[in-house]
Amino acid sequence: MSGLHIENISMRFDLPGGGSVQALKDVSLEIAEGEILSVLGPSGCGKTTLLNIVAGFLAPTEGQVRMKGHTVTGPDAERGMVFQQGALFEWMNVRENVGFGPRMAGKRPSEYRENVDHLLDVVGLRDFKEKAIYELSGGMQQRVALARCLANDPDVILMDEPLGALDALTREKMQGLVLKLWKETGKTIILITHSVEEALLLGERLIVMAPRPGRIHKEYRLPFADMGVNADLREVKKHPDFNATREEILSMIWDMEEEIMGRQEAV
Repeated sequence: MSGLHIENISMRFDLPGGGSVQALKDVSLEIAEGEILSVLGPSGCGKTTLLNIVAGFLAPTEGQVRMKGHTVTGPDAERGMVFQQGALFEWMNVRENVGFGPRMAGKRPSEYRENVDHLLDVVGLRDFKEKAIYELSGGMQQRVALARCLANDPDVILMDEPLGALDALTREKMQGLVLKLWKETGKTIILITHSVEEALLLGERLIVMAPRPGRIHKEYRLPFADMGVNADLREVKKHPDFNATREEILSMIWDMEEEIMGRQEAV
């Protein structure tokens, strides 16, 4: 069994004072090897919860995640995570951060140093190998986080709002880097984002989720990620289909937010 299989996932959180919150309900997805999938939806639709279940950080109330024929029961090097904040080790320099995973796997520095240096070249940090993390900008720290993830050679890269805290120009550059790495490495990527524009640019497949309980509302197959690999992303955004799809999804999410606010007012 190839690819990643999310099978009838439901997630309920029991509250300390009684009652519960149904975060996800019967979510099923099949993600092919080498696919880049973007997931968006209004706040509270369970995007991050779903990603944490795929990562193995959470056990679902119902259903299962299967990969390479086995059930996901916890974190594993086959699935790498890139968080919104880099979660880097401040006491290590750039090279040490990127080499942390292979070192923890028991490899000697001579076995992984060349690959670490190669990855730092790929993400444009060749001249910053010995720098402390606090000396880097936010965008550079996210490049370190991406290189650290790749150093573990995961089959699937899970990205939870990895570019959300960046300024507009840096964010656009990082979007181009994500597309470049996707094409060059053949990795499967699942990207969570609140930005409709980013979801359109980085998802050859896009899932819109609806909230309470979180579920798949609509799915799109899109050409923009492939277009963006070898083109200026600003030119891709000018495509008439890009603008039409963006407006459709924005209206969809806006209607969901209106519905949520109406429920709250009724209570």
